[in-house]
Amino acid sequence: MRSPTRISSPQPSYPHGGSPGVHYRNPYEELGELADPYDPVDPLGLGLTSDDDDDADLGGRRDKPAASGSGDDGEQWSPPNHRRSSRRRRGRFRAVPRTAKALIGLVVLALLLVLADRCAVMYAERKAEQELQKKLDLATAPNVTIHGFPFLTQVLGKDLQQVDIVVPDVAADRVSLAEVRAQAQDIRIMGDLPSSFRGATVSRMKGDVLLSFEDLSRELGASQVRFRALGPSSVRADGKLPVAGQQVSLHAQAHIRRQGDRGISTSVTDMRLDIPGIATYRPGPEPRPGLYLHKKAAKQISEDSEKAQALLSIPSVAEKLGVPPAEAGQALNDERKLDEITGSPRFVPALLAVNLVQAANDHPQLARKLGIDPTVAAALARMKVPELTKKLELSFQLPEKAKGIRLANIGVSPEGIRADLTGAELKFGKTR
Repeated sequence: MRSPTRISSPQPSYPHGGSPGVHYRNPYEELGELADPYDPVDPLGLGLTSDDDDDADLGGRRDKPAASGSGDDGEQWSPPNHRRSSRRRRGRFRAVPRTAKALIGLVVLALLLVLADRCAVMYAERKAEQELQKKLDLATAPNVTIHGFPFLTQVLGKDLQQVDIVVPDVAADRVSLAEVRAQAQDIRIMGDLPSSFRGATVSRMKGDVLLSFEDLSRELGASQVRFRALGPSSVRADGKLPVAGQQVSLHAQAHIRRQGDRGISTSVTDMRLDIPGIATYRPGPEPRPGLYLHKKAAKQISEDSEKAQALLSIPSVAEKLGVPPAEAGQALNDERKLDEITGSPRFVPALLAVNLVQAANDHPQLARKLGIDPTVAAALARMKVPELTKKLELSFQLPEKAKGIRLANIGVSPEGIRADLTGAELKFGKTR
């Protein structure tokens, strides 16, 4: 007979293999005990204490009483106050000494006064430029610079220390003055600047005027003649001149001198017109006016039998060459005699001294054999010195409206003709 089966009741299971009656703690509580206790004074755990300086007061204010149940030290943590730094900045500005604040204010005021003074100067300069252009009838407005500081005190005193004026392109007779510079000193003003300016009196004035070679070449030479400095008081002119349909070279010298105390005049000397490679025409009154062969052309004639015989066939020319009529006639038919005459060391110098104007006019065939166009030779002979000189006239006079201004120390520079300007007690506008 089978024995009865024992039925056992289920046994309770315990964590970690424990047994009944044993109390097990929550593992999270154990981890919490391992951490440092929370300190309201040092909530971030930085190791600060209540006795630290103000730098420790990063997490709250200690001067506020702690609420009940806030912690062991009786203090309560509060969020940081970010507006404290702005109060500190305002406090720093209040700490600036009053003397420093006054100094800063004076500097700012001085800058504003300087700015106002400079603005007044620029306005007055523009008004002066407009008035000068209108009064002197200038094509271009001048450039006016008022010196001295402060300007406003000079205006109140109606006495300017110095004013510089640069006037470009001033018409003066047939030419234009490239630039006029003037420095006016001790200017007494009539009226109130800048609104009611009536006139002024300049105690002293000095400056200079330039007549540029570039303007002279354009206005007088019509782009065919060029002027350049030759010496301290001389100008060289070189270019082309149309004569009877042919271009001849023009060369001359112009000597500069003062005409009175308001003008400049020139005297033209050593003028010559060259037929390229053949002959030069010198208009009178020159030491040797007339038409003369170039040395190279004379030497070629001495070596050319046909041209030499053409010269000796004209008695007046042969006589000027120092060849007796009998020898000249013999040379026309005897090559040996011709070589003897033309090979003489006296022949070429004598030929260079012969004025061919009359021979070219009376014997056109001779002129052609020598390479000279008879029409051009005749046109050159008709040219008069005044007509040629007028083409190179560099003279000018100061404008009538520039009263009281005088010219001095005239000279020639690489840029052109220069002259100094002087003046005293110059009156502009209404001075009464």
